[in-house]
Amino acid sequence: MFPFLLLAALLAAPSPVKSVSTTGIPYVADDDKAGPPDLLAAIRARRPGGKLLNLDRMLLHSPNFAKGWNGMFGTIRGQLALPGKLRELPIMAIAVMNKADYEWVQHEPEFLKAGGTKEQLAALKELKTDPRLFDPAELAALQLTTEMTRDVQVKQATIDKLRSLLPDQQVVELIGTIAGYNMVSRFLIATGIEIESTP
Repeated sequence: MFPFLLLAALLAAPSPVKSVSTTGIPYVADDDKAGPPDLLAAIRARRPGGKLLNLDRMLLHSPNFAKGWNGMFGTIRGQLALPGKLRELPIMAIAVMNKADYEWVQHEPEFLKAGGTKEQLAALKELKTDPRLFDPAELAALQLTTEMTRDVQVKQATIDKLRSLLPDQQVVELIGTIAGYNMVSRFLIATGIEIESTP
């Protein structure tokens, strides 16, 4: 009877916070000593409940790098003219192409909040660009994402199509977003960052 109760208690206990990534690089502790107070406040302001993500806990090994990262992605996420859905759509496709599960998990709710649908998510998981599910601007954004992520070189026809559908400001922001989130997935994979444990 006792071993059964012990097992039940262990299963019911919250998952411990990971201290080391899959590559062996330790995560910085989520406390007030994790970095400079102003930087921690800026990062926590962007995170639900003010809790540092494993990504933050890796970046904070280099506070200056974390500061630049937080500033750039804070801008991408909250200060651009690019519509939220056109921002999140490429991020989801990048996560699939680069096999960055962490990126997918973090952005799935953001995609839905920005107006994406579960049907679109299912298509993105399979990298299917169904014109019944995506409008012309979304299809063009996915084409650009594929070319930038897989080939780096972008076809002029793809840029021309986007420019016929979006103002140049949004085209530039879309290109920057795709470039930025390719960097995110590469950083996540190379450092071995894991999806946060849920209590």
